[in-house]
Amino acid sequence: MGRLMRSVTMVGWGVAVVLGCALPEAGAQTLSYSKGQIVLPAYEGWEERADGSRWFVFGYMNRNWEEEVDVPIGPSNTFNLGADLGQPTHFLPRRNRFMFRVPVPKHFTDKDELIWTLTTQGQTMKAYGTLRVDYKMDDMIIASETGALGAGSSSPEVRANTPPVVTIQGAQQITVRVGQPIELVSVLKDDGIPRRRASGLAGAAVSNAGSRSDAAVVANANPNAPVRVNRAMAPPFRVTVGKNVGLHNAWFVYRGDGPVRFDPEQPTVWEDTRAGANSPWAPIWAPPDMPADGRVTVKATFAEPGTYTLRSRADDGALTGDDEITVTVIK
Repeated sequence: MGRLMRSVTMVGWGVAVVLGCALPEAGAQTLSYSKGQIVLPAYEGWEERADGSRWFVFGYMNRNWEEEVDVPIGPSNTFNLGADLGQPTHFLPRRNRFMFRVPVPKHFTDKDELIWTLTTQGQTMKAYGTLRVDYKMDDMIIASETGALGAGSSSPEVRANTPPVVTIQGAQQITVRVGQPIELVSVLKDDGIPRRRASGLAGAAVSNAGSRSDAAVVANANPNAPVRVNRAMAPPFRVTVGKNVGLHNAWFVYRGDGPVRFDPEQPTVWEDTRAGANSPWAPIWAPPDMPADGRVTVKATFAEPGTYTLRSRADDGALTGDDEITVTVIK
């Protein structure tokens, strides 16, 4: 018997509790798997923009560390107000927050629900989108949840941050053959906030020198550091995931169920916290240098025919912006 979680999203130390969705019992959440596990839809919250429009925001938790799961639009991947509301059909590993937005219907009140139903491995899970006031989000919440800030921390600089913008150059629909590389060009624009930090410690910078938590971080990073902290007994320095900040571009498959190879290899857009991973959430990772004109070029090669939606993401470490193209792959 599962239980319904409708309170907070917490991800720390490899255990995820996903907001707004039905979860298996807690004991099963303590294990890690490379494949064969379910994908849980997640309701992240709702936004109200300057123009007055309101948007539900969803993500998901793929409990696999390696397996990428495909679920086509239909009874196994649908909403109560329509089958296709822009949700993904290709699910990357682990936690993927704030992946897509759905406009709130004009007639909706805080009593109504937008329900995303997702069935994987024979198990059906649901995420419930509501307009309850405690689910309202803003950019600071997003930055904190993705790991760019320490829990509950902020500064005038990060509060002034605006999402980066990415524009894919060329046609929005492309046809290519299997095995034929295509060149993809993204142009990124950003306000330079948050400022890029030196690699070495993921997440919030060591900004409160001398505090117990930051001292613990330094001590664990450098055993010879002259810090009077018992490393074995020191509490974790943060309760959320940590993320290295700095503008970068990442392409990924949003829809489509065949292998796609990107050259160069792209940073993950999912929370890969393993040391050595090509991921903003991995220790020591640092974003690549950005060209002065913001133009980033990659090549994509498809192994199987089909229709694919590829997304290009601009990520400054705290906030993101997406653009996408559709690629039809023929033999």
